[in-house]
Amino acid sequence: MMEGAVKAVIYAIGDLHLSLQSNKPMDVFGGVWAGYLEKIRKNFSKLTDEDVCVLCGDLTWGMDLEECLEDFRFINDLPGKKILLKGNHDFWWTTATKAKRFFDRHGLDKLDILHNNCHFVGDTAICGTRGWFYEEEVSPEHDRKIMAREVTRLETSLKAAAGAKEILVFLHYPPIFYNFLCRDIIDLMKRYGVRHCYYGHIHGEGHKLATRGERDGIVYHMVSADFVDFNPVPVK
Repeated sequence: MMEGAVKAVIYAIGDLHLSLQSNKPMDVFGGVWAGYLEKIRKNFSKLTDEDVCVLCGDLTWGMDLEECLEDFRFINDLPGKKILLKGNHDFWWTTATKAKRFFDRHGLDKLDILHNNCHFVGDTAICGTRGWFYEEEVSPEHDRKIMAREVTRLETSLKAAAGAKEILVFLHYPPIFYNFLCRDIIDLMKRYGVRHCYYGHIHGEGHKLATRGERDGIVYHMVSADFVDFNPVPVK
């Protein structure tokens, strides 16, 4: 890095649940969600345009890309570059290619997708996928298929990180939660030497049951927006 150059800071936050077009504002839940849009604006103001924020899924309630446009504009206008991964409520998500074309068409130049790929910030690799959670259980055959798909996507992302000094993994679903353990994803992270994993999805009373801190060599960080009071968490 050149002397005097500004080093980008990596941040993470999940579950913004925006609804500027879909009329499902989270303020109705009161408490920490009251005035959450203004909290997001205020707390993102600490980022610079060089910084990168990974958004760990459940970004908007919009049902398709067009219904998400104002939400994406809101996110795009916040300082820093944003890397988006899929959550279980991101119904707008069809393919990464379609999302990127939509972003390009509407001048959303600070948004990018994390899906079967990785992003480098200096010598740090940002990897991830949605993940798997017991709430998704339908049948043993279905569950094995979806789990295998998510493991494959994460491994594709991790392979793309070859040469990185450090690999960070971002998921929507927690790989550990109370009695739930997603062994396939955990073992994969260990195999690639991942030391830090960031996730969202968990809200309200579930915060008390969430795994945070080190467990078997991996440090887990919960970055659900209502848990971090809509304040992007510095990662590196």
